[in-house]
Amino acid sequence: MSASPLAGKRIVLGVTGGIAAYKAIEVVRRLVDAGAHVVPIMTDAAQHFVGTTTLSALASEPVQTELWHNAATPIPHTSVGQGADLIIVAPATAKSIAAYRMGYSHDLLQNTLIATRAPVMICPAMHTEMWEHPSVVDNIAVLRARGVHIVEPESGRLAGGDEGAGRLASPESIVAAAERVLGPADLVGISVVVSAGGTREPIDAVRVIANRSSGKQGYAVAAEAAARGALVTLVTTVTLPAPRGCNIVSVETAAQMQAAMEQAAATHDVVVMAAAVADFRPVQAANGKLKKRDGTPEIVLEPTPDILASLGANKRAGQVLVGFAAETDDLLANAKSKLDTKRLDLIVANDVSAPGVGFVHDTNAVTLLRPDAEPVEIDLASKQDVARAVIDTIVALRDAR
Repeated sequence: MSASPLAGKRIVLGVTGGIAAYKAIEVVRRLVDAGAHVVPIMTDAAQHFVGTTTLSALASEPVQTELWHNAATPIPHTSVGQGADLIIVAPATAKSIAAYRMGYSHDLLQNTLIATRAPVMICPAMHTEMWEHPSVVDNIAVLRARGVHIVEPESGRLAGGDEGAGRLASPESIVAAAERVLGPADLVGISVVVSAGGTREPIDAVRVIANRSSGKQGYAVAAEAAARGALVTLVTTVTLPAPRGCNIVSVETAAQMQAAMEQAAATHDVVVMAAAVADFRPVQAANGKLKKRDGTPEIVLEPTPDILASLGANKRAGQVLVGFAAETDDLLANAKSKLDTKRLDLIVANDVSAPGVGFVHDTNAVTLLRPDAEPVEIDLASKQDVARAVIDTIVALRDAR
């Protein structure tokens, strides 16, 4: 399994003076957990919100704050930026964005931004009125045109109880954006459709036949594909935060998912069927709510369409088709049978009865099976790491053709 694109990278994290500075603590932790060497810089204003001791304890080296009298290096205004693989500013205030746009090198962070040739990623955070002000809009447009990566703020609750756009992107989103910047671009121009979540088959107007799939693994696969340059369509039954850069198609039933997947498969280069599709559905759903006082209802079931088999039967030349197999016994035998009978190029098998595996967990343990290779086991890992391994295998399959 390949490491995170951030592993071994030297990342400068600039923290400026906004209330969202507290989120920089989690950003540092996630970057370090991914294997990055994090060099923190804090502006004077940032230190009103977060202490240097906290950030220094979590980062790879102590916080730097001084342009003058800097013990780390006699020329900090150039040396910090020259050694970076990536510079992230999170949060980036309106003032810091304006200074960067103008090249106003008044402190260590702005000098570092101007003196670097590394990619730069700006994560704005401010009140809605400020974010929408013409000067800020213009500054962001200029920086984006210069090739600066902008991680758009989210909408939601702001300081003081306001609601609106301008909230700093989540630490998870910021780190994912960093992985996109530094990660391999080996799927640029390739179209990928991924299904996620569990289908729901109506019994009546209230009740459904469903399963425990959370959709997290499918979302992780979609996010990884998008991070590596793919044009991604995500067909989903759940409402998790949409991975950046993915086109979302919402469905509920197996029939709806079949229609969406078959339509997408006709034009996409890679098809990943990660959703957990119900095997059966009621022949007839009741129009209203079934009442207990009417006695035990008789619910007649029928099989749902085998979407994966249909996709395999209609697989286009050169297309890569990936299936998932959630099993509780005979894992490899059941997965191998699906691999062969449904004309798959890869199947991702997991034993959902094992601790920490599949469904609502944030971790997974899987075995990757291909027709022409020995099984590859991936021990318990984050679903993002599993997704990276799946996409690595898809890239290898395409390269071998």
